[in-house]
Amino acid sequence: MAEKSGADILVECLIDLGVEVVFGYPGGAVLPIYDALYNHPKIRHVLVRHEQGATHMAEGYARSTGKPGVVLVTSGPGATNAVTGITDALMDSIPMVVITGQVPTQLIGTDAFQEADTVGITRHCTKHNYLVKSPGKLASVVHEAFHIATTGRPGPVVIDIPKNVQIATAPYRKPESFEHASYRPQTKADPVAIASAVEMLAAAERPIFYTGGGVVNSGPEASTLLREIAALTGAPVTSTLMGLGAFPASSPQWLGMLGMHGTYEANWAMNKADLILCVGARFDDRVTGRLDAFAPHSKKIHIDIDRSSINKTVEVDLPIIADVGSALADMIALWKERGHKAADLGEWWARIDGWRARNSLAYPESREEIMPQEAIAQLYKASRSAKDVIITTEVGQHQMWAAQHFGFDAPNKWLTSGGLGTMGYGFPAAIGAQVGNPDSLVVCVAGDASIQMNIQEMGTASQYRLPVKIFILNNEYMGMVRQWQELTYESRYSNSYSDSLPDFVKLAEAYGWTGIRIEGPQELAAGIAQMIDTPGPVIVDCRVAKLSNCFPMIPSGAAHTDMLLDPSQVEGIMSDEAKALV
Repeated sequence: MAEKSGADILVECLIDLGVEVVFGYPGGAVLPIYDALYNHPKIRHVLVRHEQGATHMAEGYARSTGKPGVVLVTSGPGATNAVTGITDALMDSIPMVVITGQVPTQLIGTDAFQEADTVGITRHCTKHNYLVKSPGKLASVVHEAFHIATTGRPGPVVIDIPKNVQIATAPYRKPESFEHASYRPQTKADPVAIASAVEMLAAAERPIFYTGGGVVNSGPEASTLLREIAALTGAPVTSTLMGLGAFPASSPQWLGMLGMHGTYEANWAMNKADLILCVGARFDDRVTGRLDAFAPHSKKIHIDIDRSSINKTVEVDLPIIADVGSALADMIALWKERGHKAADLGEWWARIDGWRARNSLAYPESREEIMPQEAIAQLYKASRSAKDVIITTEVGQHQMWAAQHFGFDAPNKWLTSGGLGTMGYGFPAAIGAQVGNPDSLVVCVAGDASIQMNIQEMGTASQYRLPVKIFILNNEYMGMVRQWQELTYESRYSNSYSDSLPDFVKLAEAYGWTGIRIEGPQELAAGIAQMIDTPGPVIVDCRVAKLSNCFPMIPSGAAHTDMLLDPSQVEGIMSDEAKALV
């Protein structure tokens, strides 16, 4: 075999692994890799404006396509700039491989120019990481990294490659097959546990499916299976923020999102259920509220591929460690084999319909100003005519309003930062989604504060002629911060108001985009239609009611039964203990 440079070996590995897109930013420590990419048209390189943007683009690409996202950045500040996106991917279980340059091996530890201990820095925010010290080991590391990133509970893997390793040579042959010696995630469920789950589900009088991002991560088949088992049992279905779309919002069995800003019916159903079947979720604190008051009278089944998620925060009665798609398939097969029929859940549904009647997502109407909830509702209505719509969000009130008022009927169409809550995620994620889905309508729902976190990536969208749309709910505040200051600090709005916002329409024009400003309710429908119909990238500056709050909500440290449906229910300020949980 002819020898190749480490940089060429890396590129050959990426091609053999089916990588089509790399998001990156060059620097001295990765110039050999960029030179190797120069003659490889099979890999499309997307030049970002900031390394954090690259990681979020890779997340958006991965979440919307099901393929791993790939990032290439230089050493030192290039690697450290990527840490936020790496952590975000770990929290939300996004398959991503981040390739970082490093100073030559003989300089490691000398505080060389643009040196950082990338392996040490990323040890706790990656699924695994590597420092490759020999070109002969590079191929096996790269193939192993992709295997780890994409199997089991997906996550980010970092490969740190010193510059001299990129230049040195070694032979490369594509591996015939790959199997890790010790990393073997359990994908098949214990048949005894499956049988117990089926019998518990058949006997339940008040069952509920509590679903999460694990259903989406398992692949489209898992979402299909979730719909099938819900139809077989007749049980209601709710979801975390990350699981939206795995079960259709148009189904009468859908209760909406649960948790801090979930629906009244979803949270009360969780609290009063006698059986909770948790599928690919992790009992996050934003879902459970006060732990000692969380679903106190229910049996709990937890299906998760990550063993460490079982009993981490909530003790369950039946753990099932498996890929959720595989476990659901086994449950469906056994349900049918044993001849089970859907139980009579009439009384349970009658109670749920009573909670639904509270209409918890209602919001005040106005002829003078645009209500942010109405803006999302109009966006949803207008975009339904598009053949494929992908929604990304930044983080804040707009994120919750989008989750509440935009209906998702398919997985991989809702991209948001859940676990880390990263302002600056949504716009680059939209770019990554647009790269992976060039014929889709991709809209980033943003706030006026969070959009500025990575607004420089407008240049990336312009360079690659990506027709992404940014729909800003502009209330001139860091909206969620302001809401919490109102509710917990007697409306002392410390540094949550911005009186120096850019003119977003002029900013759009500066980058060669189309800019649209919507200032009143009478302009809303036409402005959204113009955004959708415009072929290139668009920013919409939608001026919404400045002091709108996001309801319903469960106050920090409260139980599901303590939901607040409107501001009139807020009394006084929260305790110090509750403030610590915000």
